[in-house]
Amino acid sequence: MHITDIMRGDSPMFSFEFFPPKTMEAAETLYQTIRDLESYMPHFVSVTYGAGGSTRDLTHDLVERIQRTTKLDPIPHLTCVCHNEEEIEGILLRYAKSAIGNILALGGDRPIGIAYDKSRDSFQHAIDLVRFIRRFNESGAHPDRRGFGVGIAGFPEGHPATPNRLLEMDYFKAKVDAGADYIVTQLFFDNRDFLDFRERCALANIHIPIIAGIMPITSIGGLKRMAELAAGARFPAKLLRALERCQSAPKMVRRVGIQHALEQCDDLLHNDVAGIHFYTLNRSDATRLIFDSLGIPRHRSAQASSV
Repeated sequence: MHITDIMRGDSPMFSFEFFPPKTMEAAETLYQTIRDLESYMPHFVSVTYGAGGSTRDLTHDLVERIQRTTKLDPIPHLTCVCHNEEEIEGILLRYAKSAIGNILALGGDRPIGIAYDKSRDSFQHAIDLVRFIRRFNESGAHPDRRGFGVGIAGFPEGHPATPNRLLEMDYFKAKVDAGADYIVTQLFFDNRDFLDFRERCALANIHIPIIAGIMPITSIGGLKRMAELAAGARFPAKLLRALERCQSAPKMVRRVGIQHALEQCDDLLHNDVAGIHFYTLNRSDATRLIFDSLGIPRHRSAQASSV
């Protein structure tokens, strides 16, 4: 389903992120997570994309499997890294043939463990990828006359490559104007950062939906991984203090982390957020607890999955 159709309702959107499994055991965990979360009928689910070919084919396969065997709307991530125009066009044609409605166009992370020269990439920045997808849409190769809906990433705490926040917003506005339909933010732990980002977008005349990225902390190790994934995420002192007090008690760490995410979601909903995107790490428990605590209704009747 095209993102403009998904966003048509007045209620906030809810979505989940998955990443492709690399082992059979991880695959079983993921498919159980998909079965668990499908009953919540999210507006869409996204699937991450590995740099330098690490999980690219796995991404395509997982997206198509979700499309084929569930009632979920999968949105694949697509990145600039290590790609030329011919390769990107081939991926877009494959997704169009599978009736995938949307793409999340990202700059992508530098690949680890392989030689990489960014200057050789056809797409130097996410804006180049957004423009290319728009040109693809105009070619009429997608079964939907509108082509792919295009999403981009937002950075409430600032883009790590652009410390000048005024210049950063100029770049971001240009990326939106290149053809973005919606924004999914990087994870954050202080809602003030998100609300300020949303206000700065409004001042820049950016009015497409901004979906907030939330990742519940479930362990101290997970906290450290989040800091790496989010390129230096800022953790509020109140949260760090609470985690320090119980760092030797894993169950309490999990409880504190989930409670913080729950409070974030509740506050975002009271501030009329367009949507909340849960970074699940391929596990359903924390997300389900938050959904159930918030009393979020399914946006359509649940149907069985064959994943």
